[in-house]
Amino acid sequence: MNRIFTLFLSLSVLLISTSSTPLGGEESLDDVFKRIKEEVENNSKAYTSLGDACAKIGHRLTGSPQGKKAEEYVYKMFKDYGFRDVKYQGFQVEAWARDTVTLSVAPPKSDDFREIQVVSLAMTPVEANIQGAIVDVGNGLDADFESKKEWVKGKVVLANIGLLDAAPGTKNLHRSEKTALAIQYGAIGVIFSNSVKGQVLLTGTASVTGNLISIPAVCVSYESGIEIRKWLKEQPGLLGLIEMHNVSQPIKARNVIATLKGENRKYKHEKIIIGGHLDSWDLATGAIDNGIGSFSVIDIARTFKALGLKSKRTIEFVAFMGEEGGLLGSKAYVERAKKTGDIDQIVYMINLDMTNNVHGFNGGGRKELMPLLKEIGDKIKSIDEKFANELENSAGLHSDHQSFLLEGIPASAPMGKLSKSVLDCYHANCDVFELVNKKELENTVKYTAMLLYGMANTANFPAKRLDFYSTRDFFIKENLRRELELGNEWRWGND
Repeated sequence: MNRIFTLFLSLSVLLISTSSTPLGGEESLDDVFKRIKEEVENNSKAYTSLGDACAKIGHRLTGSPQGKKAEEYVYKMFKDYGFRDVKYQGFQVEAWARDTVTLSVAPPKSDDFREIQVVSLAMTPVEANIQGAIVDVGNGLDADFESKKEWVKGKVVLANIGLLDAAPGTKNLHRSEKTALAIQYGAIGVIFSNSVKGQVLLTGTASVTGNLISIPAVCVSYESGIEIRKWLKEQPGLLGLIEMHNVSQPIKARNVIATLKGENRKYKHEKIIIGGHLDSWDLATGAIDNGIGSFSVIDIARTFKALGLKSKRTIEFVAFMGEEGGLLGSKAYVERAKKTGDIDQIVYMINLDMTNNVHGFNGGGRKELMPLLKEIGDKIKSIDEKFANELENSAGLHSDHQSFLLEGIPASAPMGKLSKSVLDCYHANCDVFELVNKKELENTVKYTAMLLYGMANTANFPAKRLDFYSTRDFFIKENLRRELELGNEWRWGND
């Protein structure tokens, strides 16, 4: 009887200790998170290294000399932080660089052309010289083009980058998707009006595929957009003349990857990717887009090495190039992983793109992740009460996580926030280092490092890779089908 009782007691103790085993294994999450907190708050290099890169390199346009310098800069940082397994992952892309562009408007049958300050959108033609009547398509959504379909063909369309005077709940489209609609309806050129006041010009890709498009697309300021619309009402048939010259040629770019090998026999073949795009546009240094994201990834890697943190799963820290030109680096990464079979090892992707001052986590549309995210968030809040621990569960597109979502891989970004004054410089010539808030950048590093550690060391990752048709259903559920169709990324026909 005593032997049976002793055996029962021993099993009970074993079960209790097993169920309460910390996610991190031997070292409790409390201890690891406290060490991460102390390390980042006292020794983070994210702010200083980003400032140094902005000063020494400038912009980081894919395919440019500056882009190459940025790749080498990050490679050296990973090495300096103690990573032995650091590699370049090369891929070939059609590089694009702006040269000259002009936009002039004039009444019909008049040579009184008025030149308007303008910037070319990326992946526009190498040469274009077009003239046509301007047709206002409002916000440039499907319904806007459909309502003007009889007038758009052979014309230059004027559309808002953002949503103005739209009904509550209206979903905007990406500028590249609006350009795709313009091409679909037969327009010969696109003029986008920025939604930011203060004569701010916005750039960014106008291509949904990453290839050159067939018509010129430009952006004017919010104030110029108002002026053109006013003149259009006074002078129906107002003409727009766009003349542009750009440079495009095939070049090689490189993702930069540092690997921390998993050490658990059961889980080491599973892989978590944490990445952020390193490239930027050429109007400024891209400190916010995406300096704060890519240099957070690098500093999270530094933190893991500085603390000697172990991981059950393999972690890859990736600085993607080519995101701005159409997710080119992450697409190349995924295509290579599919060829080698490594795609089957990837269980989760964390994307940091303009992620700032992290205050919570997003399940990326996968409800299976929510209990684990809450558990990790609760633990973070218990050791750092400043962490808000907010949760949401929604998916989006138009950054490097999209390449992984299309393969059914769970992917998301932590929840963060940028001030309006900073967001007003999105893709503009004011995206400079002075916009970066050191404390908020370090919060991103600190809390995302904790998230990554928790995810990499949990037993039995809760969200599995979706199969082909389950991935289709996922995008339909998240109301992303139309965007994928416009981007030529919808793989499921009319089903």
